[in-house]
Amino acid sequence: MSKSRSPHSVVATLLATFMVLAALLAPGSVGRALAAQENPYERGPAPTAQNITEDGPFAYATATVPAQSGFAGGAIYYPTDTSQGTFGAVAAVPGFLTPVDDVAWMGPRLASHGFVVFTIEPNSRFEFPSGRAAALKAGLTYLTQSSAVRDRVDPTRLAVAGHSMGGGAALEAALKDPNLKAAVALQPWHTGVNFSTVNVPSMIVGAENDPIASPASHAEPFYEQIPAASEKAYLNLAGVGHEVGGVVTNDTQSSMMLTWLKRYVDNDTRYEPFMCPGPSGSSVLEYRGTCPG
Repeated sequence: MSKSRSPHSVVATLLATFMVLAALLAPGSVGRALAAQENPYERGPAPTAQNITEDGPFAYATATVPAQSGFAGGAIYYPTDTSQGTFGAVAAVPGFLTPVDDVAWMGPRLASHGFVVFTIEPNSRFEFPSGRAAALKAGLTYLTQSSAVRDRVDPTRLAVAGHSMGGGAALEAALKDPNLKAAVALQPWHTGVNFSTVNVPSMIVGAENDPIASPASHAEPFYEQIPAASEKAYLNLAGVGHEVGGVVTNDTQSSMMLTWLKRYVDNDTRYEPFMCPGPSGSSVLEYRGTCPG
């Protein structure tokens, strides 16, 4: 003969069941759980406030690229691990008059976290943003179709980045190619272009003491032009100038660049806590943006 359960035990069981269901049905919880289990693009360990400011766990190699049609050469930084499948890729260009070495810091930082990075020299150091945007497009075509590491690149997960006029070029590339997964514009400079139809997730980083591409005239208006329905973020770094996106690196800037690319190129939701509410402290004058939806 089976024993009957007491009213108290039944209530306790029902309450426990209800709490589990409530947790599972909380906004976004199911999606985050499934993403963590099913995302084939996650690369590397779970992020922490410390490790996103440092080089990552992947060993990487560098390949020099001679001049090609559309750009004057560059360097590819790529993870040497062949057990992870393909990687997302980022093409980056420097600013006006500056050599490709100006954005070389992006190569080791991002490749060590599981990206293929192509730092590109435009056809001329006098190129304006539109010419640099064309170089980004040509560079991504070369990277995915002709380069020695093309088999390591997922051609469906590509991003662009740049500094100064290169930052303006990254935004123009995102304007022209909605299939890009992300754009990161560091102290961007551009004129005569409206970014109101950009739907590529775009992070724009300004510098408080920038006399060349002041945030009030460039970075902030560009951010405001991008539709509210698009994923976007605006970071204004405190106490630094225009050069911060070039040879001088900044932990807040580089960690947020990595976070943005991880979230939108690798679809890695583990990085969302660093985007919402976003960075703060003495290095940040302002941060605002959409949260992944």
